[in-house]
Amino acid sequence: MDCEKRGAVKFRYNAQHDTGSAKRSDSFYLDPNVPAECQQTTAKAYGNNYDRGHQVPANHLDSSEVAIKQSNFMTNVLPQAANMNRGAWLLTEEIIECYRDIDELLVIGGVIWGNNPADDYFVQSHGVKTPDAYWKVVIRGTGQDERAIAWIVPNSPDAKRANLDSYLVTVDEIERVTGEKIPVADYAKHDKPSASWLIPRGCDKS
Repeated sequence: MDCEKRGAVKFRYNAQHDTGSAKRSDSFYLDPNVPAECQQTTAKAYGNNYDRGHQVPANHLDSSEVAIKQSNFMTNVLPQAANMNRGAWLLTEEIIECYRDIDELLVIGGVIWGNNPADDYFVQSHGVKTPDAYWKVVIRGTGQDERAIAWIVPNSPDAKRANLDSYLVTVDEIERVTGEKIPVADYAKHDKPSASWLIPRGCDKS
C-alpha cells in the first residue's frame, strides 16, 4: 500500500490448483486492518464507466470464504475502466485460472499511476487518483523450464479482450518501467511471447 496515494502499489500471490467454489460477495468494504488515512474514503461504486477493479481477483481466492470476502476490501480495489476490467484485464485473470490447474503459478502485478490528471475523477469522492495502467507477470515452471508472460494494460476503454496481445511486454520492460525486481531467470526476462497463452479447451473458468 501507498498511504499517500491511498491505494495498492503491487500484489503477489501463488495460484495453485483450483479446489474451491466459495461465492464472491456483491458488497465492497473498507479494510478494517489498514489505517483510514492509508485507504480510500468510501467503498461506494465509482461511476463514470469505471469499475471497482480487483488487483487480485476474487475467483483466485475461492478456496477460502474469508479470503474471497477480503478480495472486496478497497485495499484490493482501484478504478479500472469498465471495458478494461471486463476485457483485457479479465482475460489475464482467466489465463491464470486455467493454467493454475496445470502448474502452480507465481503472479506479481501492480499499478502504474502515471501523471494524467484528466481521468482523476474520484479524488473528491474516494480520495484516490486513477492509475494510467496496470501490469502483471505470470511465472510457471522451474529451472530450465521456467516461463514467464507479462503485460502492461492501459487503464483505457480501448483495453478490450481482443487487444490483450498488443499489451505483451518482456519482464525486462516491467522492471524498467516499475523499478521492481521480478524473480525470473535471466533467460526468461528477455522473451516476449508472440501471443498470450491460449485458454485450454474445456477449461473451467469458474
